[in-house]
Amino acid sequence: MGRKLDTTLGRIEGIEDRGLLAFRGIPFAKPPVGERRFCAPAPAEPWSGVRDASAFGFSAPQNKAQLDALVGMGVGAQSEDCLYLNVLTPAADGGRRPVMVWIHGGAFTIGSGSQPMYDPVPLALRGDVVIVTINYRLGALGFLHLLDVCGEDLGTSANCGILDQVAALRWVRENIERFGGDPQQVTIFGESAGGMSVGTLMGTPAAKGLFQRAIAQSGAAHRVNDRDSASEVASLVLDAFEIDPRDAARLRDVPLGRILEVQAKLVASYKRHDALRAFCPAVDGRSLPESAIGAIRSGLSRDVSLMAGTTRDEWKLFGLMDPKSRELDEAGLLERVELHLPGDEPARRARGLIEAYRKARGGRTGIEPPELFYAIETDRVFRMPAIRMLEAQSVHRPQTFSYLVCWEAALLNGALGACHGIDVPFVFGSIGRKGAQKFAGSGPEAERLSARMMDAWIAFARSGDPNVDDLPDWAPYDSRRRATMIFDRECALDDAPLDAERAAWDGLL
Repeated sequence: MGRKLDTTLGRIEGIEDRGLLAFRGIPFAKPPVGERRFCAPAPAEPWSGVRDASAFGFSAPQNKAQLDALVGMGVGAQSEDCLYLNVLTPAADGGRRPVMVWIHGGAFTIGSGSQPMYDPVPLALRGDVVIVTINYRLGALGFLHLLDVCGEDLGTSANCGILDQVAALRWVRENIERFGGDPQQVTIFGESAGGMSVGTLMGTPAAKGLFQRAIAQSGAAHRVNDRDSASEVASLVLDAFEIDPRDAARLRDVPLGRILEVQAKLVASYKRHDALRAFCPAVDGRSLPESAIGAIRSGLSRDVSLMAGTTRDEWKLFGLMDPKSRELDEAGLLERVELHLPGDEPARRARGLIEAYRKARGGRTGIEPPELFYAIETDRVFRMPAIRMLEAQSVHRPQTFSYLVCWEAALLNGALGACHGIDVPFVFGSIGRKGAQKFAGSGPEAERLSARMMDAWIAFARSGDPNVDDLPDWAPYDSRRRATMIFDRECALDDAPLDAERAAWDGLL
């Protein structure tokens, strides 16, 4: 039997799901279609009668991903009409429970809040918390910066996908009390591009006050484009459709399939920074007036408690999709590292960085060119941005905590190490699922680690402090001690882990 309740937009009817109440496919903004394509989200229209909230809404349009074969990656039906969220609650009883809002990952081009890998039931049951999962626009539809190329004609924003997230958080603030949640105890959390979204939201003025806590998993506040880079991408998209910037309104009429086709080609070929940045948040001077990390350093989110961390071997998962990386020699390693280093004399900087990593890792782990490349990319893309965000926020907020996941994936007999995404099944309590077992492993040690991580995440959402009885004392992060919780078969608090590698980035990132 369904459960009905009222929202600010109308009445909905959800379903019972394994001892919880589930309300799915709730619109939080107008469909961004037709004249609203490439526009910032607008408030959803009210409805009459009772809206069925038993099924997920459409996922954002996206291309097929290389990792789709992994169990739990399916996104279901897709449409530009994709701005929906889902609420899972122990009871719609005015209980004022902590609220955890999950922002999915996927390089800002794939993913959905309805993916089975993000099933929130175990986490909600364990913690008596309300969990919200959201969709947001992806790829060109969510992150195309048209303003500087095309002017005001389209009413464009570079960061529609981030503004979608802000709109979802506004819906949470206005409605979540009706679902048994506390609008003053909202934690945003996400992994990969979801973690990068968390970092971006901490630097977005429009999001200020909409959340009180933030957990950034394998993503932080550096993954933004400057205006010139974002405009370059927009020009390439217009050129692909043979559209003059003065006639940019024609973009509204381009078939969705063509947009996805051009998007895929551009992601594959865009080399100015790296493929992950063809479509991502941009400093547009409006929704994001400055870089997210700059805003955090300035104290924009000084009232937000932060927990951030990465896995030890993030890039080994991406190496699985990059066969050439497994065959790198010294020259190839130097060329790849040099490509992504900022500043003058990139070759000299790259040689220095490689040598620092070889010295730091010697006798501890592999120093062959592929292993060094994975370690350097792990830190460039994920660990160093997390450290920089922790450094910036800890100045303003003592409730700032760091972690490092060192549990090694079972897939491919451990060849992936503690790779990107290994934390997700532990945080969501899905370690017992067949697909998760194949990826992450199983057994009593895995189950205990999952319990510890779930409890820490829940404790943080409840109080801003992740300390729980079954973990060592977890000290806050500061730039002197750099206290970091190690999540592995045995958990421990380590001061400044992998610090020689960290120090090698001083002056580089």
